[in-house]
Amino acid sequence: MMSRDVNGWGLDVSESQQEEPGRPGRRAVLLAGAASGMAAAAFTAGELGGASWSDWSSSLLRRSAGTAYAAPLTGPGVTRIERVHSHARGRDVTLVLILPTAHPPRGMPMSLLLHGLHGSARGAAPGGLLRRLGTQVTAGAVPPYGFVAVDGGNSYWHEHHRGDDPMGMLLEEVPRWLRERGLGGRAGRPFACTGTSMGGFGALLYARRRNERRDPLAAVAAISPALMTSWEEMRKRNAFHNEADWASMDPLRHIHATRNVPTAVWCGTEDPFITGTRRFIRRAQPEIGHIAPGGHDGEFFRSTVPGLVGFLGRHVRRGR
Repeated sequence: MMSRDVNGWGLDVSESQQEEPGRPGRRAVLLAGAASGMAAAAFTAGELGGASWSDWSSSLLRRSAGTAYAAPLTGPGVTRIERVHSHARGRDVTLVLILPTAHPPRGMPMSLLLHGLHGSARGAAPGGLLRRLGTQVTAGAVPPYGFVAVDGGNSYWHEHHRGDDPMGMLLEEVPRWLRERGLGGRAGRPFACTGTSMGGFGALLYARRRNERRDPLAAVAAISPALMTSWEEMRKRNAFHNEADWASMDPLRHIHATRNVPTAVWCGTEDPFITGTRRFIRRAQPEIGHIAPGGHDGEFFRSTVPGLVGFLGRHVRRGR
């Protein structure tokens, strides 16, 4: 199955292409408008047994990723893609910046954007996000802000294997990468965190970690979060050592840890994670707890974009 953006371009976002070992050097790509879809369905395909991508879309991404050039602007907003080295993860990772304009204001607030299982930074954005963000900022409907995505592997955004610590990357390295690029304020710390599926789990966990550091987020958003209600289901992901390990991080068991953070959650009625999400909404009483017809797929993820952009726009806070 291939997901396309509003202009019909599909992008291969398979994990294997994004995390090859070695240091090929930093490559920057400016992809505007035509590459804004970011293949929303891809980052949960592995989680739900989705189909493979087409050879055509794979070829397109390889051509784009190996070239430093500006694509013709076909819509508002730009996506910049680089390779950076993460000491926390012990490998090179892809860094994706989703910006409302090619020339964002210095220190512009940024939200983390976390991908799902078997996903990558290139596939972290739900379809239509870049265009919606760009048009809303241009119209003055929301303050300028952007998104930053990084490759996080498949361990539900925590250190499951020694030496591969995606949460450490988010907390310690992403702020430096943003600061070096003139984004996220003086300290480069994201003002919010957004995630889909496994990334929704990770976003809620990240919000908790920021609270524990006494540096709370201004907002956290979870689209179809992978909130499971049984260890039998979670153990299939091979992301936690045992049930106690999972319980120590499960957002459903630590709702109090993020009660002070404005929260938004979206989920489809046919989503396999609807039971856990309903439970979270009932207990946490988030600012937005939106349940609507739909499944765990790109079509539903795309439908959440207007609400997501508006929600984060109401809580934009310049980085300190």
